[in-house]
This record gives sequence, C-alpha cells and structure tokens, in this order.
Amino acid sequence: MLFDYISLAGGLVVLIIAGDVLVRGSVGVAQRLGIPNLVIGLTIVAFGTSAPELVISLKAALSGAGGIAIGNVVGSNIANVLLVLGMPALIAATPCGETGATRNALYMVAVTCVFIVLCFYSPIGLPAGLLLLVLLSIFLAASTVMAQRHRREQKAISAAAAGAAVADPAGDVLEDVEDVPDSLWIALAYIALGLVGLPLGAHFTIAGATSIATAWGVSEAVIGLTVIALGTSLPELATTVMAAIRQHGAVAIGNVIGSNIFNLLAIIGITAVIVPIDVPPEVLKLDVWVMLACAVLLTALAGMRICLGRISGLVLTVAYVAYIATVYMLGHTA
Repeated sequence: MLFDYISLAGGLVVLIIAGDVLVRGSVGVAQRLGIPNLVIGLTIVAFGTSAPELVISLKAALSGAGGIAIGNVVGSNIANVLLVLGMPALIAATPCGETGATRNALYMVAVTCVFIVLCFYSPIGLPAGLLLLVLLSIFLAASTVMAQRHRREQKAISAAAAGAAVADPAGDVLEDVEDVPDSLWIALAYIALGLVGLPLGAHFTIAGATSIATAWGVSEAVIGLTVIALGTSLPELATTVMAAIRQHGAVAIGNVIGSNIFNLLAIIGITAVIVPIDVPPEVLKLDVWVMLACAVLLTALAGMRICLGRISGLVLTVAYVAYIATVYMLGHTA
C-alpha cells in the first residue's frame, strides 16, 4: 500500500516537472525560430501547461479507467474556480474585470453545457471528440483575432504617446515561463525530457491511483475528481499564488477561464478522438453540475467586475474543501 502512495505522489511530481520542462523547451524553440509571442501563448504554453491533464486522461482512457479521465477534467475545472481563485485572494486582492473575461467566460459556460450533454450519451467517442476540437479551433481563432485587434490598438496608443512601449497581449502568459533556454539544442533536450517524463509520470500516477481507489473502497471517479485533479491543478495554483504575491492578481481569472476551456475542449476532445471515454454515472449526479455552477459563478464575477478579497477567497476555499468532503462521503457510501 505504501508503494501505491509513493507511486501516486511520485507520478504527479514527475508530471508537473515534465510539463514545466516541456513548456520551457517549446517556448525556447519557438523563440529561436522567431515565432511571435502571441502564437506561443495561445498554443505552446496552453498545450504545455495542460500536458499533465492530457496525458493522465489519455492514459486512463486507454487503460479502461474512464472515471479517472473524466474525473480529472471535471475536478480540475472545479478546483480552478474555487481553489485557484480562492487561495490567491487570501494573499492579495484579485480583480475579475480583466478585458475580455466576460466574453470568454460566457463561452466557457456554453462549452460546459455542451460537455454535460455529451456526458449523458456515454461513451464520449470520435464524433463528440471532433465537435469539441472544432469548438476549440473557434476559440483559438477568436482569441487570435481579438489579440491582434488589441495589439493594433496598443500600437496606435503608443504612437500617440510618442513612442511609449507597446503592450504584448501574450506577455502575461510568458512572464510565468521562466528560465527559457537560450540554446536551440538545450531547448530540444528540454522537449525530449518532457516527452519522456509525461507518459512515465502518467503510468505511475494511474497505477497508484487505481490501487488506492480499490483499497479505500471508492471509485476511480472519486480519485480522479480529488487527488489527481488537485495534483494536476498544482501548476495553475502555484502560478496564481505567485502572481498574487507579485501583485499581478488581475491575470488570474483569465488564466482560469482559458485553462477550463482548454481542459474541456482539448483534453477531452483529443482523448475521445483516440479512444472512447466512459462516463461514470456518479459524475452525472453531482460533479458536472458543480462544475457548471462554478462556470456560472465565474461569469458573474467577471460580468460584475468584482474584486475578490480575503473574505471572498476564504468562502471559495472553504467551498472547495466542502466539495471534496462531499465527494468522499458519497464515494464511500455508494
């Protein structure tokens, strides 16, 4: 049993490190090849930071553990709203009025509803996966158009201000990518290490989680919704906490919205195209509705441009703890 805990914890650590190394290497290669920061932010960084969730879900689905695959994504989206927004607010005020947040949040609610409908037609197979990837393409295309428009506006403002610095719409994303390799060969080595580490970490994580679920008498979905979801959300949590410490809390809500959209469309979409994903019935009773409620809450926060303070952060964090406790109680009594 001790080996199972070590396998789970060690696998999560390897996943986080491998995902971080993959992002650094990919950004390094992109910058050496002259790829614009905007493209890096919307593609490489987005894919790289979600790589642990993608590999976990794909590995779980291929192993017949659909509960872990679905639970990982649903649980991560819940953790992103309640915990990843709540904990930084305990440190510093977190504004929710970022430009474009409301529009993207509404899209997040829409794709969440689409995902829930697909869950009721389990398993989620190739047609559903292709639909999710089309919705992802629409989101990326719209984000690119809006970012380019913002860049043109900033150039016009800068010109009027006699050569003031031009804002980079992807700058907030890339600020969190530290220690980017200067050498192309080192960057390629980073990518290789990341690509080796991700499946290795996923193997040990899935093996440990499945054994623990059996020993605890709970379902794979419960483990996916809690332990694995929280573990794979640690990079987002660490990023937003550091952003709050550095007084950059305004970027937190944008990161959460983008991560949640990406989890639903890219991770489930890519996994479903490769292998059908079985949806556990217990997830449809509570968890997908909690995820939808979190998406609606996030949209309301963005629409009303609310600034989260310590009390709001405490409420969100306690709500997440209460959700985890409820999931475990239901898992043990099921």
